[in-house]
Amino acid sequence: MSHTLNVRQAQKQKTRRALLDAALELLEGQSLSSLGLREVTRAVGVAPTAFYRHFRSVEDLGVALVEEALGSLHPMIRTIVSATGDGEERITRAIELIAGHVDAHPAHVRFIARERHGGVRSVREAIREQLALFAEEVAEALAEDPVSAGWSEEDLLMLAQLYVDQMLVTASLFLEVPEGAAEAGTRERVFRVAARRLRLIGIGREHWLEGVGGGV
Repeated sequence: MSHTLNVRQAQKQKTRRALLDAALELLEGQSLSSLGLREVTRAVGVAPTAFYRHFRSVEDLGVALVEEALGSLHPMIRTIVSATGDGEERITRAIELIAGHVDAHPAHVRFIARERHGGVRSVREAIREQLALFAEEVAEALAEDPVSAGWSEEDLLMLAQLYVDQMLVTASLFLEVPEGAAEAGTRERVFRVAARRLRLIGIGREHWLEGVGGGV
């Protein structure tokens, strides 16, 4: 009996995985709000009724994709905020990690970039909640950095949100790098722009408590 249950459970997980993968592939060229349930099940080769054994709706599937896509960012963010070295070394390492993540998970990055301000409310809210958790995680790491001595929790969270937003912007820019002969030059420009933006945030961070900044 247990063997039969294990087989059924494995098959159920396989079908769920297939539905997620099919949806992610279909979303390469469209938004979640336009994705149909039958479109997904047709791609997997299962009956539409089978979909409801795994998800309540396409929106529910979208939330699952959010958890999966942003869940894969956690290790990268932890590595970035815990990096050692001078400012330029840390900036270079952070951008390299972001570029590598985009290369490894382009469909996930594209999905989040499109749906963050998309037409499905539950998915927007799931993305916002996940990004808020990332910001809190980054803020905790920033609080331990001597550069942040004297900062309020509110300001640390604001700085963390700036870093998280910039990570997403940089990922989106790398995502749009064209394939072919122009790729190297375009990636270099994206890298340069991202480095300048992070450098600007870093300069502002160093001087935040001076003069007007600390009183705003």
